[in-house]
Amino acid sequence: MHETDIHDLSDDADYAAASQQGSSSMTRTDSSKQSSSGDPEDSEIVYLKDNVTIHPTQYAAERISGRLKLIKQGSSLFMTWIPYKGQSSNARLSDKNLYTIRALPFSDIQSIRRHTPTIGWQYVIVVSSGLAFPPLYFYSGGVREFLAIIKQHVLIVRSSEDANLFLVNNFQDPLQRTLSSLELPGSLANRTPLSSGTPSDGSLENKHTSEDGHLRSIQRNNKQRQKSHDPARDISIQVLEKFSLVTRFARETTSQLFREGLVDGHGPNEKKRSNWASKDHQSQGMASNDMEIVPKKVPVPSDPLEFDKLSLVWGQPRQHPLGFQEWSTFLDTEGRVVDPTALKKRIFYGGVDHNLRKEVWAFLLGYYSYDSTYAEREYFVSVKKSEYETIKNQWQSISPEQAKRFTKFRERKGLIDKDVVRTDRSLTFYEGDDNPNVRVMHDILLTYSFYNFDLGYCQGMSDLLSPILFIMKDESEAFWCFVSLLERLGPNFNRDQSGMHSQLFALSKLVELLDSPLHNYFKQNDCLNYFFCFRWILIQFKREFEYEKTMRLWEVLWTHYPSEHLHLYMCIAILKRHRAKIMGEQMDFDTLLKFINELSGQIDLDPIIRDAEALCVCAGENGAASIPPGTPPSLPIEDSSIYYQQDEEVL
Repeated sequence: MHETDIHDLSDDADYAAASQQGSSSMTRTDSSKQSSSGDPEDSEIVYLKDNVTIHPTQYAAERISGRLKLIKQGSSLFMTWIPYKGQSSNARLSDKNLYTIRALPFSDIQSIRRHTPTIGWQYVIVVSSGLAFPPLYFYSGGVREFLAIIKQHVLIVRSSEDANLFLVNNFQDPLQRTLSSLELPGSLANRTPLSSGTPSDGSLENKHTSEDGHLRSIQRNNKQRQKSHDPARDISIQVLEKFSLVTRFARETTSQLFREGLVDGHGPNEKKRSNWASKDHQSQGMASNDMEIVPKKVPVPSDPLEFDKLSLVWGQPRQHPLGFQEWSTFLDTEGRVVDPTALKKRIFYGGVDHNLRKEVWAFLLGYYSYDSTYAEREYFVSVKKSEYETIKNQWQSISPEQAKRFTKFRERKGLIDKDVVRTDRSLTFYEGDDNPNVRVMHDILLTYSFYNFDLGYCQGMSDLLSPILFIMKDESEAFWCFVSLLERLGPNFNRDQSGMHSQLFALSKLVELLDSPLHNYFKQNDCLNYFFCFRWILIQFKREFEYEKTMRLWEVLWTHYPSEHLHLYMCIAILKRHRAKIMGEQMDFDTLLKFINELSGQIDLDPIIRDAEALCVCAGENGAASIPPGTPPSLPIEDSSIYYQQDEEVL
């Protein structure tokens, strides 16, 4: 490909429209060309835009507005975004500094993705060194001009696979570079979803057990159940498309990786995971005259926290689950929880007896108020049941003729129909044809899509609902507990993936704080997007543990003790336990993603919780300051309302 072909954006309608504006843009910035006090003396401001805003959370009061600049210095182009001083925002000063972009050279930028929602403001996502910066919202327009100015100074090409993805600098193989923030190496991207190194979806062994015998081990053959429209592909494509990963290679690659953990809704104990690596090595061995391939080991920098000793000092041992007799000591004579903080701490260290979960989970999820009495809760349940039936009737009353004219309803119902029949079907509670519990799950999810019409339904929600329905065994109560959970985790499913982005961004900052050598290793290997932790965070480790252990982990996380974001410290704890292997074997991104995927079912829950607690204590205030406000699963902020873009006043 000739350089002119790579460089030319003349076929881009936006660029063509903006080219006429180029001179006016330069005219507007002429007065700013001379460097300001904050810019180098020999620099030239070629683009300046005010009211470019970052949304750390879904709350309008916490938006951070600032000034975006493109600065030319010599032959180099830099981008800066500096928040305004003294603006009326609830965001803390440390949060503003966290998002500040200072003199980012375009030589470090890999891609820029443009988003143009039907309703709302345009925004762009800049990816540098594998790490995506927070979306930059252009309240008063200017995205086309921004890209046109960049084109005048930097080699930039629009991806042939995605018209909204612009690749910067590296065009040796443009199609491979369209993997955007994932930055998957070509060796993985070239594989087909069902390559010879990947086992077929044949007989999978799925074991789900509990101390009380509520779950049983089941073997199920998935081969006949798999259909062309498979949920692993659904969730991987949707997640990646919303995370600026919309190319054909991304779809194929992630379908292969997600299929292992998500096909047929099975949990983490399928034995094929351990077979994947062995089959790869076997095929490689045959190709090289049966010579064993041994990963090259390199010296690994020591852990700055002496992690092995850390959990012994700060991480307290686990206790037995909270039982009925002890539970009664937390209640007064009328049923109020006397000391919610002490109760949460007790649950954090021991979990809850299975037969007590129905009552206690309602408190942990916020369905019951801690200061409510037995009588008040009984009345509350009856009121909420009536309210649920009212919402449910909204979609039940839609006639076939109405449905023909209600595209959004048909689309969401179709997704739910396909997902529920593949969610945890190995459990006795959900197995078999015409299972009434599967129908109840379907009705709850469809009702939720009407209750929260803006969010609707996304793949992954059925995974979050399944354990709740399994415990509550009541449609209305399961629905309202699910509603309460999504008040915290709903941003995980935002269309622009802002909730997931904020958590991965915070994870990057926490690793940098708690293990700088590991952080530097990820940086050198283009792994700073932390996408390999995506599944852990999206559905709260549900695919990594047995069903019973998942429920125990969730009730621990729902205590929000010692932090609302303990799940991020759990990610770090798992990475630290394997840092020697990751760094010693010099894993690149695709190797790391495969390795993390194969950890499913191999993680010991109690030590990881203990390690996560120790890391949280060690990080202290610095750790809290590294997490942007409103990062899920933070609870809604008082006196702040969720904004609606179409009604928001432009600054």
